[in-house]
Amino acid sequence: MCRKKMAVDAVPPTPKQPSPRHHNNHRKQPSNSGKSSPSHNSSTSFDPLTTQNKPTSNFTSSSTSHSSRHSLSSLRSSLPENPQLYDISEIRSATNNFLAKSYSAATTTTSSSSSSSSRCWRCNLHGKDVIIFQRKSHNELRPSSVRQKLSSICRSHHVAIVNLLGASISGDCVYLVYNFISNGANLQDVLHNKNNPGFTVLSSWMSRMQIATDLANGIDYIHNNTALDVKFVHNRIKSSSIIVTEPSFNAKICHFGTAELCGEPTEERDCDDFGGNETPKVVEEIIDEESSSPKKLTRSSSVKFNGTTGYMSPEFQTTGVGTRKSDVYAFGVVLAELLSGEEPVKYKYNKATKEYMKMSVVDTARAVAEDSGGEGEGRLRKWVDVRLKDSYPVEVATKMTRLAVECLHVDPYRRPDMRRVAGKISKLYLESQVWCDRMKIPTDFTVSFAPR
Repeated sequence: MCRKKMAVDAVPPTPKQPSPRHHNNHRKQPSNSGKSSPSHNSSTSFDPLTTQNKPTSNFTSSSTSHSSRHSLSSLRSSLPENPQLYDISEIRSATNNFLAKSYSAATTTTSSSSSSSSRCWRCNLHGKDVIIFQRKSHNELRPSSVRQKLSSICRSHHVAIVNLLGASISGDCVYLVYNFISNGANLQDVLHNKNNPGFTVLSSWMSRMQIATDLANGIDYIHNNTALDVKFVHNRIKSSSIIVTEPSFNAKICHFGTAELCGEPTEERDCDDFGGNETPKVVEEIIDEESSSPKKLTRSSSVKFNGTTGYMSPEFQTTGVGTRKSDVYAFGVVLAELLSGEEPVKYKYNKATKEYMKMSVVDTARAVAEDSGGEGEGRLRKWVDVRLKDSYPVEVATKMTRLAVECLHVDPYRRPDMRRVAGKISKLYLESQVWCDRMKIPTDFTVSFAPR
């Protein structure tokens, strides 16, 4: 029986010319099998597969094209959209004609959400979870200028900056639409928990270094690395404008683009940005007040600054013009706040004088930096947040304090550039990581913002 089977297997192929279809099948066989088999049985068993190869290939290619279309659509949805200049009717519809409850997390990004000129709503717009801020416009902007600015701002993307999706203008109000960050809380609430002042989720040194690194890189990007001709100024750096996300405690900067779109006076701003060859309104008010000195200064003619107490640089308090150097000063305040765990400004009651004394984190940081080194190490340890439980590299903390004081210099020209600040903090972050590895301190644990 074996001989008979071998005889059948050894039958050579017929010399008859195969049909074109069979010829193609025989040409495909070597590419699939790698070499020709001497077995007729294997050849015959292969033929049905080759006859079904064509429809299977069609099905596979169809499936592949379908999956590729799906991956392309998912990729397209993940890419940033073009900036949108929303119609005011869309904003009204999303906020229920502005009757929806204002977002209460102060909050998340603004300390003046209760003001009628600065409110915010969390809502759904075009199928996205967004937060809409209402801001007062300082100058009448031309639609073409707004569209150009919006396009420049929305083309700027950084992992440490909350994306601006679009804006809308109605009367003297500007409505700014940002992505809503759901998995985090603002730095002010994280550091200064009024319900439990002795607790913070930022109880490790590396978590605070992570936030400082993210902030420095984000501001450096805004000032120097947007790859655009526009020189951006944030003008709203403060702890309530910074979102700390869990579980990795990364920081995100809010309100990027507000200063430009609201027409706030900043450095290197052209008169064309204000709708023509006109002087900005703030400057006009200053001129009127100076020229009419006998007049009594009234509330309606005074100049309002969009600053927050404790974060305004000396020159900003004088001129009201935001600059990159005033951003550096505000960052120095946040850095000192991050190191000490103290609020920028607070009042302490003195029992002896029976008066309230103003305590500034800027003044205490300068005093600590002057005494740092040697015997001053004890003062540094008293100043650094006690909730860190004295578990941090003292040398790195000293360098971070000195860097914060450099940013807080009274002379704006002696403050460092954010590129230099970001480079220094990145280096100190690596030194802190080496210290943690040497001390065997765990850095991969997670803490939730949610209540227990």
